[in-house]
This record gives sequence, structure tokens and C-alpha cells, in this order.
Amino acid sequence: MTPDRKQGEERLAAELRLAVMRLARRLRQQAPADVTPSMLSALTVVDRLGPITLGDLAGFERVRPPTMTRIVARLEEDGLVEREPDESDGRVTRIRLSSAGRKLISKNRTRKDAYLADRLRQLSPRERSRLQGGIEVIQRLLDEEAP
Repeated sequence: MTPDRKQGEERLAAELRLAVMRLARRLRQQAPADVTPSMLSALTVVDRLGPITLGDLAGFERVRPPTMTRIVARLEEDGLVEREPDESDGRVTRIRLSSAGRKLISKNRTRKDAYLADRLRQLSPRERSRLQGGIEVIQRLLDEEAP
């Protein structure tokens, strides 16, 4: 690999990182004010994976179990999740979304999608097509990284 090519790839990586971070920040700003990003992230994992143990949830979120315990306690206090005993092992508790948690996730996604759709309407058809191609490349990068 030539030094120029390596420099170009590093510059592209930095630009992609900054663009993704700015987009993530803008989307977080669309979230309800009374729910932290950590709470929303945990709710999203519970929504996607179904009833889950605190330990597994902490692992998926890459936080320590005591941190996840505090997050889940707040979610439970706000009525967004419920604890239920594991069917095969009564000593284990699983976390599942409540109906209020499901509504919050849906409302959050709708708000963020509406924000993005409004921004996308400002692009030309050619720009939207290019963006679609970029999304496919980013998905491939992420899929190749999965363990």
C-alpha cells in the first residue's frame, strides 16, 4: 500500500467517523428529554432480543452489571420495563418491555425517522441514490465486523 493511499484511507475513516458521530448526535436530540441515551439503548436491546437477563443485557451494552442494574431500575421505576422470572430457572430474572416501553420505542423511532425523512427530502434523487449505496457499504462493513 502506498503512503498516499494509506493517508487517503485514514482521511476517509476520519471523515466517516465524524459524519456518523454528528448524525448520531442529531438523532439523539430527537429523543424524549426524560430518557437518557443509555436508557433508550437498553430498551432497544430488550425490544430486539425479547426477555433478557441483566447480565446478558449488560454484555450487549458493554457496561458493567452494576451500571445496567441502575439503568434497569430507572426503566422499571418509569414503567418502561418489567421483571419476570425465568421459566426454566426461578432464580433468574428476565427484563421485558412493558406496553409503555414498547410505545416509547415506537414513538422514538417514528420521531427519528421523520427527522431523517425531512432531511432526505432536501436531497436530489441522485444524492439519495448515492446515499443508498453508501448505506449498503456501511452495512457490509458492520456485518464483516460481527463476531
